[in-house]
Amino acid sequence: MAMADEARVALVTGASSGMGQATAERLARHGFDVVVNYARRAEGARETAARVEAAGRRALVVPCDVSDEGCVRAMVERCRETFGRLDALVNAAGTTVKQPPDDLEGTTMEAWDRIFAVNVKGTFLVTRAAAPLLRASRGSVVNLGSLAGIRPTGVQPHAYAASKGAVATLTRTLAAALAPEVRVNAVLPGWVMGTWMEEQLGENYGWLMERRAKATPLKRVASNQDVAEVVVTIVEHLHFVTGHLFPVDGGYSIVT
Repeated sequence: MAMADEARVALVTGASSGMGQATAERLARHGFDVVVNYARRAEGARETAARVEAAGRRALVVPCDVSDEGCVRAMVERCRETFGRLDALVNAAGTTVKQPPDDLEGTTMEAWDRIFAVNVKGTFLVTRAAAPLLRASRGSVVNLGSLAGIRPTGVQPHAYAASKGAVATLTRTLAAALAPEVRVNAVLPGWVMGTWMEEQLGENYGWLMERRAKATPLKRVASNQDVAEVVVTIVEHLHFVTGHLFPVDGGYSIVT
């Protein structure tokens, strides 16, 4: 049953940490009730829900592996039953492996398939399932891509960079398929402070991030809040923009 008021509703996948968590909180501060999706980090999802509620909005926590079609359709149905609508979808769920890019034999097909299942298939499955609700509200989809998807540097694992390249292309094909009712865009973060990059860079995290900041025109690397700000700007303000890819890298890509 739909809630009594007509507050806008957002579904954020991968909302238990990092960019997904920051985006869910910022959407709440802009007046959205939020469906908080997670796959493994239940505690993080509860923390996200608490932040949404602290902003005065309602949160619905839904565990779901976005690569599982049945689970995805059930998640979207829970959104419909609870709120009666969906105005914004942020596909922030993603995964990778810690793998030296020059170690081709070290890339297992299990890891390759899992990365594509979450990053690409999951983005498609959630968007497809949510499309009827988004069409009804003339809503917006924002996919979390990566600068690695359009400008791989040899630092990222091959499967991750390739999957984010696929997300960039998928964003444009979905934009065409869902127009004119639904806008579909993507943000492409560069290096972002936090646990994701810590896991990838290991003991070299500190000095490598410092080096990247010095090479960036704005003289710092991104935060999760920087990415969330761009996502919400697209949802809230860019009403005549679809099929676009927005780098969030402080200008790094224009000088390298």
